[in-house]
Amino acid sequence: MLLKLYDTNPNPVQIRHVAEVLRNGGIIIFPTDSVYAFGCDIFNATGVEKISKIKNNDLRRTNLSFVCHEMSQISEFAKMDDVDFKLMKKNLPGPFTFILNGSSKLPKLFKNRKTVGIRMPANKIALEIVRELGNPMMTSSIFTDEVTTEYITDPELIEEKYGEIVDLVIDGGFGGTIPSTIVDCTGDDPEIVRVGAGELEE
Repeated sequence: MLLKLYDTNPNPVQIRHVAEVLRNGGIIIFPTDSVYAFGCDIFNATGVEKISKIKNNDLRRTNLSFVCHEMSQISEFAKMDDVDFKLMKKNLPGPFTFILNGSSKLPKLFKNRKTVGIRMPANKIALEIVRELGNPMMTSSIFTDEVTTEYITDPELIEEKYGEIVDLVIDGGFGGTIPSTIVDCTGDDPEIVRVGAGELEE
């Protein structure tokens, strides 16, 4: 099912519907400030397992990220010192994934993981979904193995390709083709491990 939402003013009724789909173990494809991505409720094992299966990944080894809607939510599930906090505060919302050490509040599904990727995209649709959900959304970008980019940027073609295996595809307009910039904050100094859509301000 394709659901049209507008980044400038997402419809609250539709946002509540999306959050309900996630709470019930559904998975969605949603827009970010970089590429379209799969999403599910981090506390719902069914959704998490579905995404891992789609990506053909073992959950224990998969690089998965959480979408959070504010800094206080990030600090609940990840550990960060003053340097990390200031860096993230300066660059978020934005097209970045910050790798942080996980906190003791990580859901049981992720207890064996030491680190977690954190996203806070500059996309109101994504942020409003997480705000309504009340906890982070697990995310992983959609496949990019096609010869053409239309199947990862055009919502109608994304729905055509993935509509049978996800519960909802959110049409938030054409997506990008460049993934987020990944910044590893688990060492002594933050380190850019993948250059992507975001230019880091330090």
